[in-house]
Amino acid sequence: MESEHRVSTLELFFDLVFVFTITQLTVLLADDLTLRGAGRVLLIFTVLFWMYGGYAYLTNQVPPDRPVRRLLILLAMGAFLVCALAVPTAFGDGGVAFGLGYLVVVITHSALYSQAHGRGVLWFAMPNALSALTVTAAGLFDGAAALGLWALALLFQFVTPAISRRATASGAAAAAEGKTIEEQLGGIGAAHFVERHGLLLIIVFGESIIAVGIGVGSLPLTFGIIVGAFLTLAVGAALWWMYFVRDEGRAEHVFTNTTPDRRFKLALRAYYYCFIPMLLGIAAFSAGVKKSIGHLGEQLPAGPALALAGGVACYLAGDVAFRLVLGIRPVRFRALAVAPVLATAAAGMRIGAVWQLTALVLVLVAALAAEARAAGTAFGAAADTTVDPAGAEPTASSGAGATGS
Repeated sequence: MESEHRVSTLELFFDLVFVFTITQLTVLLADDLTLRGAGRVLLIFTVLFWMYGGYAYLTNQVPPDRPVRRLLILLAMGAFLVCALAVPTAFGDGGVAFGLGYLVVVITHSALYSQAHGRGVLWFAMPNALSALTVTAAGLFDGAAALGLWALALLFQFVTPAISRRATASGAAAAAEGKTIEEQLGGIGAAHFVERHGLLLIIVFGESIIAVGIGVGSLPLTFGIIVGAFLTLAVGAALWWMYFVRDEGRAEHVFTNTTPDRRFKLALRAYYYCFIPMLLGIAAFSAGVKKSIGHLGEQLPAGPALALAGGVACYLAGDVAFRLVLGIRPVRFRALAVAPVLATAAAGMRIGAVWQLTALVLVLVAALAAEARAAGTAFGAAADTTVDPAGAEPTASSGAGATGS
């Protein structure tokens, strides 16, 4: 049985600051509901979320339990705040400020890691620093040149795991054993890592609620707006149900039963690549809510309608990928729900926003009910099958989540 520390209040404070970047991305997308706007949001978030994952892994291995570590975490929070403030103009006048803030995030991360692992951190620090410098340089250019530099920054990030897997320890003994950097840095503590990302997801869900308030603004509180607010909450609750009632506890079970040297790769696939569409899906849905909540009885323009439907579909696709990576079954009901979720955009454009939100709730509840019925359990306690990603025999796991358990 592993003995692990829990997520600290400082880490939760860090997450609140990081989520401000997602708030800013929601605003950016709401102001530009086009493919160009969506592409920019994807680039910015993917770059930022890479270093959020770096800090989640960092505090899993190097807890902020000393004054110097806490001060460095606070410094990183300040740098993330600079990035967040620069998000709306990251492809314009604020590009350099965004890049410099991101560079401080990277340098601080490397400094914290070096306290526990010395020179071994260089295999992560160098490509991360190159990525930050490339983003900073992108702030000096416009158009295709800037986009090219952002793409190069992503490339530096994506090759980092490959470099680390092939790197050997600087010490002779470790080199003789052929250990990779991820083995030297130790395995991921399952309970802390899963809980940390679950708490992040909860905070991001709050964006959809905040979007209601922003969208309503100073409008009178009518019955229609109250109905729209409840429908928005119902969509968020259904998405919450999918992860926290059914997936979080199983994810911790899989990580706990995965050998430490394999957890790094599993974490990268599940909590980086799969979480990107989940988190961005919530941000896109929130942007759609912001633009539609004050016009519930009206036919929506294509942008807000597609943001509502596309955001939920994106979340579902990420959750399906998450389940596939971790070997959690079944996935078919959630996968089959993607098409009807996307089809709700037509209801928003032809009938009205309130009908699109109603349709989204019905599709999500139907998927959850069908999944529970197929499992032969109560709606709130489905005992899905968990399959070891390495190919071990399936095991039944309960729906208890890591957070608060």
